[in-house]
Amino acid sequence: MPQVPQTFFDALAVRTWCGLALAALGRAREEIDAINVYPVADGDTGTNLYLTLESAYAAVEAAFAGHEAGAGPTGAAGAPTLADATRAMAHGALIGARGNSGTILAQLLRGMAQVLAAGADGESAPIDGPGLCLALRHAADAARQAVAHPVEGTVLTVASAAADAATRTRGDCGTVARAAYEGASAALAATPGQLAVLERAGVVDAGGRGLVAVLGALVETFTGEAPGGGATGAAWAARVRVPARSDALDAHAQAPDGPDECAEDDSGPAFEVIYLLEAEDAAVDRLRERLDRLGDSLVVVGGDGLWNVHVHVDDAGAAVEAGVEAGRPYRIRITHFGIGDVHTGGVGRPPRERVQRAVVAVVPGEGLAGLYGEAGATIVLARPGEPPASGELVEAVRRAHAREVVLLPNDAELRHTAAAAAEQARTEGIRVALIPTRSAVQGIAALAVHEPDRRFDEDVVAMTSAAGATRYAELVVAERQSWTMAGICQTGDVLGLIDGDVAVIGSDVTATAEAVIDRMLQAGGEMVTLVLGDEAPEAIAGHLEGRVREGYLAVDTVVYRGGRQGALLLIGVE
Repeated sequence: MPQVPQTFFDALAVRTWCGLALAALGRAREEIDAINVYPVADGDTGTNLYLTLESAYAAVEAAFAGHEAGAGPTGAAGAPTLADATRAMAHGALIGARGNSGTILAQLLRGMAQVLAAGADGESAPIDGPGLCLALRHAADAARQAVAHPVEGTVLTVASAAADAATRTRGDCGTVARAAYEGASAALAATPGQLAVLERAGVVDAGGRGLVAVLGALVETFTGEAPGGGATGAAWAARVRVPARSDALDAHAQAPDGPDECAEDDSGPAFEVIYLLEAEDAAVDRLRERLDRLGDSLVVVGGDGLWNVHVHVDDAGAAVEAGVEAGRPYRIRITHFGIGDVHTGGVGRPPRERVQRAVVAVVPGEGLAGLYGEAGATIVLARPGEPPASGELVEAVRRAHAREVVLLPNDAELRHTAAAAAEQARTEGIRVALIPTRSAVQGIAALAVHEPDRRFDEDVVAMTSAAGATRYAELVVAERQSWTMAGICQTGDVLGLIDGDVAVIGSDVTATAEAVIDRMLQAGGEMVTLVLGDEAPEAIAGHLEGRVREGYLAVDTVVYRGGRQGALLLIGVE
């Protein structure tokens, strides 16, 4: 059914555009995934673009719902102001950005929002054709500035071409949008001539293809009709070959070393690290420099104190630590480009679309996120008081790109959430085994015996046994007076919880930790694992290691830094 056209770019046009763009990316997602060979041939560009825009659309819908419920300032009758709608769109895209392509799309939307929110004349009023030209120009420039090493033949080229074509046009929003769409389509068709890896695979740039779909939705927003002459869907097949995934991966694996931005190099970094970051501008400038030295595919987008950071590195822990030094990172996602993936396999190694098996783990602190990531797990970071939803776990299972997934919730409170996520993933054809780990130390034990080369059932049994054989404890500070199994605690007391129940109440962190370890080792043990929170006393690790060494022969101790994990100390005894 034709869409009722919008004359100006107002709040309703923002809502309409986001909805149409989301639908367009939904239709094109599999096609875009299939042609994804650059910067990493991991087959998820279409999915990442879709998830990013889905978050933007949800934020705009929430802005409208909030206004209809009487919250916030009033714009046109029944709608929020243009500034409110565009800022919601940009914020939603920023916090929901996925992958390299999604992060760049988030910056494109943010760049447009900065112009649309202010208005072409500095007022919060509907935007006309010249204002849309300014928004497209600012968006393209902002996206290019966000990428550490821009490469031509990518979505950046397509965005610049769209802005150039719009700038050369005079007319209303519909005329400008169509010019931008046609300029982007022409630039997209030319991308194989700019990047050798695209030419070898016989495809156009996947991110650019997604942007063309988004701009096509913009045309439909203002004209009421989808652009019929553009190269979308099957029409692209007449210009370029849309390969099977294995064809595209093979072409990428045979590519020689190329330039960085997202370097065309099959022996590139092993991990993708993404996180949101609360930080000042000056700290982010230093962060960019540090991450640029650590890896490639660096994109940092955002502003006004909130940023989305994306980078490919070999040292995932260092990338997270750099964020900790810059500000407060959260929603950390670490994805391992598994063995056999073209990004880590090296020239000549047979690539695979998916790894056979992966581990997805929920972890409570930045330090453990790096540890789990370096062990090959796909990470979902749980901030204190903000447990992940089942949808976030499902998305992590998808990001793992595996036929078989072992899910470690590492929290008794997440049992039902993880079970729901596992059921959803199974409906998508992924074999998922949920190991009911109740603490991150149990997850460490399970991950230590994980062997992806053995049979799935055998691996799950071994991991489950290792987790079950690990008693767990944590030290926390009491927030209020309360009855416990160990007696009455007062506000500020140090509580030692063993297997989820309060077993020791003390006033000193080190002394309480000693008492907890003594109780746990009464039943025997071979290994004590200590995970220090960022508020734990500096000398506690050495003190506890010495006590275990002197008091319990043949018991080893290993210490990790957990960062902001909620607990002062996590303890595991295997």
